[in-house]
Amino acid sequence: MSLSLLSPISSPKFSLHPRSSLCHNNGHNTTTIKAFVAETLRLGFMGRKQGGVFWVSSVCRSGGGRGGDLEADDEDVEKEELEAEDFEVIIGPSSVLPDRWDVLGLGQAMVDFSGMVDDEFLERLGLEKGTRKLINHEERGRVLRAMDGCSYKAAAGGSLSNSLVALARLGGKPIGGPTLNVALAGSVGSDPLGGFYRTKLHRANVSFCSAPIKDETTGTVIVLTTPDAQRTMLAYQGTSSTINYDSCLASLIFKTNIFVVEGYLFELPDTIQTITKACEEARRNGALIAVTASDVSCIERHYDDFWEIVGNYADIVFANSDEARAFCHFSSGESPDSATRYLSHFVPMVSVTDGPRGSYIGVKGEAIYIPPSPCVPVDTCGAGDAYASGILYGILRGVSDIKGMGTVAARIAATVVGQQGTRLSVRHAVDLAESFSYQLESSSIGSDIGSDHISSL
Repeated sequence: MSLSLLSPISSPKFSLHPRSSLCHNNGHNTTTIKAFVAETLRLGFMGRKQGGVFWVSSVCRSGGGRGGDLEADDEDVEKEELEAEDFEVIIGPSSVLPDRWDVLGLGQAMVDFSGMVDDEFLERLGLEKGTRKLINHEERGRVLRAMDGCSYKAAAGGSLSNSLVALARLGGKPIGGPTLNVALAGSVGSDPLGGFYRTKLHRANVSFCSAPIKDETTGTVIVLTTPDAQRTMLAYQGTSSTINYDSCLASLIFKTNIFVVEGYLFELPDTIQTITKACEEARRNGALIAVTASDVSCIERHYDDFWEIVGNYADIVFANSDEARAFCHFSSGESPDSATRYLSHFVPMVSVTDGPRGSYIGVKGEAIYIPPSPCVPVDTCGAGDAYASGILYGILRGVSDIKGMGTVAARIAATVVGQQGTRLSVRHAVDLAESFSYQLESSSIGSDIGSDHISSL
């Protein structure tokens, strides 16, 4: 099926390939990395400086840890040095902003602490393996103290941030089109972890456009992975799920081509009001609106709120097979194909991943099957986030063939599955973008694929 068959409706058009030479300077406040180190010590784990370099590593192991060293970097498989000039952590508004954003995400800004543990560790803390649980400040401290002696990584986490980082890296060079401008809006505190989060995204070419909230604590997620690759997630939300709709967010949405809402934001009632206002503004300004399902339990707890947004505003929904069935109130025996078809009667485009079995893209009651891209699995965490980045990349690069767009997304997901860590590395992103360039050139290119087109699917 081809997107070029879409007929326009009366809503405004916009170009998905904006070029801007205009920038403005907002100025910013700073804090030093020393404050971040002090904060990590206060939380009960240790970072260390080595020859003037602060190391954050890319692999976390439970054995042989050195007192909770921060040994992992979320950016690349290779270690990254934070040189002297990188010791300044930006915690104010980004100093340089483009004239228009290709993609703006609204999501939870949370710092991830990830480590390997055994089943006995979970049993000792009374944690149910494979679940996601909201915890308070005291519970977070208890778990971090129990992890003392393990090696683990700190990263600017979040499902949506994974997708946006991958997209920014794929679009970081003018291969198959202009460089892509990608941003995230959310809520972080004025604490050192908030500064850490902003800086890590900035280094990945994703602008974090929301000012820090004074005297508030940045949210964190503790990700505990057992040898069977099951992840147990403990989320301390802090200020991360409270996002107010203000003039700053409105101005960002006003100049956005694709607006993406992370499903985890539905967990707090006050934030749902912000989501609604943001989607209304995005619709008025002709942006495509995408919603990520995020989590089955989240959908089940906030089913009506999800459908209020999805049914009234969404042009695209990203889900895995379990989440798609939850949206449909289908039993576990129903096929992802059926769930995709059902959802596509209500949403113009539906993206449903089904692990190693492939994926589906739903349009107008049809489900287009996308075979999985071959890979040797190393770490499946982040595969769905990478797939979503591929769909967005295909739209922004003007791919008009749905099957081709899904194939691009499947290759990106397979690349992430074949590496350690949730983020698409810079090296892999450049290689993929170059390999896609011929496909993009030979595809039917539409430079004005806006909500006025895709909404008529």
